[in-house]
Amino acid sequence: MIWLTWRQHRAQLLVTAGFLALLGILLLGSAVEARLFVAGHAPPGCPGPAVACGDLEVALGQRYQAVYSVFGWMPLVLPALVGAFWGAPLLGREYERGTHRLAWTQSVPVRRWLAVKLALLGGAVVAGGLLLSLMVSLWRPVFRAGIDSSFGNIGVFNMVGVAPAAWWLYAFALGTLAGTVFRRTLPAMALVVAGVVATMVVLFSVSDHYAAPARAELSGSVVLENADVRLVGAAWVEPSGREVAEPAGTGCPRRVDAGRSSRNAEAWQECLFGKGYRYAIYYHPPSRFWRFQWTEAGILVLASAAFGALAVRRTLRRAG
Repeated sequence: MIWLTWRQHRAQLLVTAGFLALLGILLLGSAVEARLFVAGHAPPGCPGPAVACGDLEVALGQRYQAVYSVFGWMPLVLPALVGAFWGAPLLGREYERGTHRLAWTQSVPVRRWLAVKLALLGGAVVAGGLLLSLMVSLWRPVFRAGIDSSFGNIGVFNMVGVAPAAWWLYAFALGTLAGTVFRRTLPAMALVVAGVVATMVVLFSVSDHYAAPARAELSGSVVLENADVRLVGAAWVEPSGREVAEPAGTGCPRRVDAGRSSRNAEAWQECLFGKGYRYAIYYHPPSRFWRFQWTEAGILVLASAAFGALAVRRTLRRAG
């Protein structure tokens, strides 16, 4: 069965391995060149909070815009491709071509046929996701020197840690189930893409509830010093201690003029702070990175197990 699995799915295995190899070369090449660029252009004191260090980061962004564009689409595109080209054809193509009638009447029982294929391909998918996570984790510090945004940036969050492996496994299981439902490959592929997109939207919207948010009260600023946080909400705190979304009757003029809205907003905020107001921010600190990683991965793995069990049940029922 191992040899048969390799023969039937070697195209997906080789293409995925080739893609990861090319991606690794791209990331390695850009990282090496970026290090040389930073070494030749970094002002004294960088990395750090100086304005010149920010200018250097902007220059890096402009220089490697193409690499950033590829990276920006990967959290969504890669799981969808795995589900469409690994999961959907696994059983959908067997039904579509009628080869299941021959495959499931041989000496190998259907249960063993399913167990070996799901275990081997699922393990390969998880390994590919972990390898991608490792490559991205080694690549990002070159471009974010001194600034770790792997938690606050949800797109980056799903490309590091165990999240890529969990997303790839989820898409693979969804594609496998879709193949048993439609018994055709193309409709199953379409369902996988739609399902991955919908799942990402749902998990992004509920991820703030993985833990109770922390609360910080600021005086003199409305921005937390640590940029790598997940903001949940914010409110103004009156001198009496009551939270309000928008202060009223404060006597602080609030004007919005074209081209000067930022300066006017800062003046309005300074006036409020001067009258004793404070700014409360609800957020998740970056120290919760692994808690959120394992929570999201747990949700996806449980869903993957459920999809896999349904796919096996439907397959065995038809085989019987």
